Amino acid sequence: MEKSVQLSRISTRAPDALQKKSVKKETRKLKKAIARLQNILYAEGRHSLLVVLQGMDASGKDGAIRHVFNRVNPQGVKVVSFKVPTPEEAAHDFLWRIHAHAPARGMIQIFNRSHYEDVLITRVHGWIDDATARRRMQHINHFEQLLLDHQTTILKFYLHISREEQDKRLEERLKNPEKRWKYSPSDLQEARKWHDYLHYYEEVFDTCSPDIPWTIVPADQNWYKAYVIADAVHRALADMHLRYPRRSHLKSSKPTSH
Repeated sequence: MEKSVQLSRISTRAPDALQKKSVKKETRKLKKAIARLQNILYAEGRHSLLVVLQGMDASGKDGAIRHVFNRVNPQGVKVVSFKVPTPEEAAHDFLWRIHAHAPARGMIQIFNRSHYEDVLITRVHGWIDDATARRRMQHINHFEQLLLDHQTTILKFYLHISREEQDKRLEERLKNPEKRWKYSPSDLQEARKWHDYLHYYEEVFDTCSPDIPWTIVPADQNWYKAYVIADAVHRALADMHLRYPRRSHLKSSKPTSH
């Protein structure tokens, strides 16, 4: 059966008609609006937002977080990066460490990599079989539905870069002293598995939580990547119809007598 998303057919660059200067100007407006809405989200305390960022090595997840959310009040946003599980995490089910970082009401939570690593890198390296992966994807669907039921909006972004751009960025990590700390010898080993990763990403797009679709973000140009993410975050917050709580709805801080 043909997959509904075929990454090889999707451009990794901005549409030719767009002008970098005007897009960057619009992104600045979106970031101001996001900051304003995040303040209301925090004050109202009824909804939350989970932003999931996935992508190949050097696709720009860190940079996207810095760029899109640099105007947001730090008290209202949290970022967590999921790397190799610790021994304690590995002793639990694969979602145990993820669920602990689900956003509380009023918060924006950003996952830099996520629970999807457990059905991506684990399959590329053959650490789990297809049957285990299918069960895990069903657990992911149930987990995300649970978050939706808790008034959490979920945005899932795949940062789509070309192999040529990845090679360029990995080489820059070696040459640029400010980026050399990001380099790991395993980066090149993982890059050789490019087509395997694409295959399993496409399967994830087709299988996991179809009611919570992925946004495929052309990520070769950072200015366009930031715009696409900022636009989606702004629309998600606006769709919550957020309101500052009325004074009559605020709980009294005075202790009650018994």
